[in-house]
Amino acid sequence: MLLSAAGAETERLFAAANQVRETCVGGGVLLRGILEISNVCERNCLYCGLRKDNGKIVRYRMEDEEILASARRIRAAGVATLVLQSGEDSFFTASKICRLVEIIKKETALTVTLSLGERPYQEYRAFREAGADRYLLKHETADPDLYGRLRPGLRLEDRLQSIRWLKELGFEAGTGNMVGLPWQTADSLVEDIAVMQDMGADMLGIGPFIAHPDTPLGRFPNGDPELVFKVLAVARLATRTTNIPATTALGTIDPRHRIKALMVGANVVMPDFTPDRYKKHYDIYPGKSRTERHAALFLEQLDHDLAPLGRRLEIKASKDEN
Repeated sequence: MLLSAAGAETERLFAAANQVRETCVGGGVLLRGILEISNVCERNCLYCGLRKDNGKIVRYRMEDEEILASARRIRAAGVATLVLQSGEDSFFTASKICRLVEIIKKETALTVTLSLGERPYQEYRAFREAGADRYLLKHETADPDLYGRLRPGLRLEDRLQSIRWLKELGFEAGTGNMVGLPWQTADSLVEDIAVMQDMGADMLGIGPFIAHPDTPLGRFPNGDPELVFKVLAVARLATRTTNIPATTALGTIDPRHRIKALMVGANVVMPDFTPDRYKKHYDIYPGKSRTERHAALFLEQLDHDLAPLGRRLEIKASKDEN
């Protein structure tokens, strides 16, 4: 019923979600600095521009020193959390990731979030023992048939088991979904929110499907941002204290959507600190690389936009700190 709200009902839904956000997580906007360390992916998801069979993309992997230099830059910008994100790339072995996590934690004291896809339990455990604090693993859709169709050879239950493992190991675990996927139904969106609630997720990534021309789903329409806002608002009501980003995907469709998301339940923004030479190739959907060309300027503009709304960025360190 809430997802089909219209007119004044929609505005009441958004106001309720905004009030719950204010009551449960406060007015601060948390920052998570993203670093996209590799666009190599061994999966063939129908919706993603990084899919293995996309021969038009220029592939890259960041060197260790580039990753460490970027982590220092994130710390210097006053962002307290680093998100190491990549396609599902086995080049970044568990030992390699553990070594990076240990050095980053030692040199910067950043909170480290990993977003590297599905891994064996033993690797998740190694990441946790190395000092990783959080792990993001979106379930994408809670419809098992649709999941199998969109992610050939993969099963929703395996994805959900990975999230259970992460919670068991003591990670702050994030999940989330895409809204507006081809063949998606309102019932499956309801199931998405139920998964978010039942899993006890600590963070939720909720964004629109954006069609990539170099994928099998390139001919389908993009997801409706208004429906994304409704799903986000209902997820805030259902989970209350969960951290919910205003996603880059929303900002790619329209920069104003990111501010709108922060007014209907979101409380996190994830500026992209990937070096420009690589950022343009992390092409999971069209237009992404144009959204945040310079993280520092993005944060300055965001701070300016939030002031009239009575919201503030949670800056954790001075820009002079290393």
